[in-house]
Amino acid sequence: MSFSALGLAPELLRALEDELYESPTPIQRKAIPLALAGHDVVGSAQTGTGKTAAFLLPILQRLREGPRGVLRALVLVPTRELAEQVVERARAYGCHTDVRAAAIYGGVAMDPQIRALKEGVEIVVATPGRLLDHMGRGRVKYAGLEVLVLDEADRMLDMGFAPDVHRILAALPDKRQTFFFSATISPEVEALARRALCEYTHVNVESKVAAADGVEQFLIAVDRPHKRHVLAHMLTDMPTGRTLVFTKTRHGADSLARSLRRDGIDALPLHGDLTQGARTQALDRFRAGKVHVLVATDVAARGIDVDDIVMVVNFDVPLDAEIYVHRVGRTARAGASGVAVTLMAPDEWMLMWSVERLLGRALSREVVPGFEPAVEPLQPLMQTEVPRRQGPSLRPRRGAARRR
Repeated sequence: MSFSALGLAPELLRALEDELYESPTPIQRKAIPLALAGHDVVGSAQTGTGKTAAFLLPILQRLREGPRGVLRALVLVPTRELAEQVVERARAYGCHTDVRAAAIYGGVAMDPQIRALKEGVEIVVATPGRLLDHMGRGRVKYAGLEVLVLDEADRMLDMGFAPDVHRILAALPDKRQTFFFSATISPEVEALARRALCEYTHVNVESKVAAADGVEQFLIAVDRPHKRHVLAHMLTDMPTGRTLVFTKTRHGADSLARSLRRDGIDALPLHGDLTQGARTQALDRFRAGKVHVLVATDVAARGIDVDDIVMVVNFDVPLDAEIYVHRVGRTARAGASGVAVTLMAPDEWMLMWSVERLLGRALSREVVPGFEPAVEPLQPLMQTEVPRRQGPSLRPRRGAARRR
């Protein structure tokens, strides 16, 4: 199927050609015709499935005609990085229209946002907290609102935005078209969907559970206190290149980045507590190759769009097995090869079993001489023979501290 078969306007099809888009993704094929027909849509789709275009293209088609300088579409997102990405996509898809978009999020000065709202834009992409700040000062008017989008609703709830979202919903006109996208439909997400929509069509795209081709995946069994030492030796001894390290918490990202810098490794943290300037600078330096290691939380990593990441390290095993797949998918893009390493402490073995169930296979297990775990690592539940070896490239350097 081609994009022209979806009923999109010629100026939008021109923009898609400019972006070298060839054919719609499954979520786009399902959601766009429903949206163009005026239906409310709830979409279950993971990041990377093309859902941004699935709601932006129908919005731009609707807004290319009608009043200008009036807020007509509101997109709520959980993070600053996602707000920037959505606005960038709106401008790219709408480059042959005169529809304007602005991003509203915290951590930066309000003045540019105030100017954009005063000058008038048709699309506002906002994080809930900063939007409420502007609403409280009377800078946002919803009288002309026609479309609402809640993007990554599950993340918004995980980040504690439910009260803010409910306050925003209460201020919006009842007559509107609503798009609701979430990777998972938990009871909490379902309750939010019922609050935001009355009658809707649910479209679902099954998530891909296979890691990207070309990714070599393995586990290192290590006691938690020694993870930092093992990671430092890995980053020192393995081939250089962009490496993305995942931690569970913002504090953990800060602490680990500082520890790596003490070991002479150029590393920067990326998480939601940093100012927008610090986050932008960290990403720019990472993309430019001035910093080779970025230590990030899962939410902050959604703003990373870099193709040549050679290694992903799960410093903390994720609680959700599908998050593992999305983390690993950050490497081996565009036909390249990559490595995904998980540092697995004894209290994380059950989490890795969940990952292996999802992948449908066992991952090889390694230990690093001098940093063997005090407890013998459990074997995988999967009925797959996997090697347990000692990687020679991961041996501690002479004179390095060893587990006592």
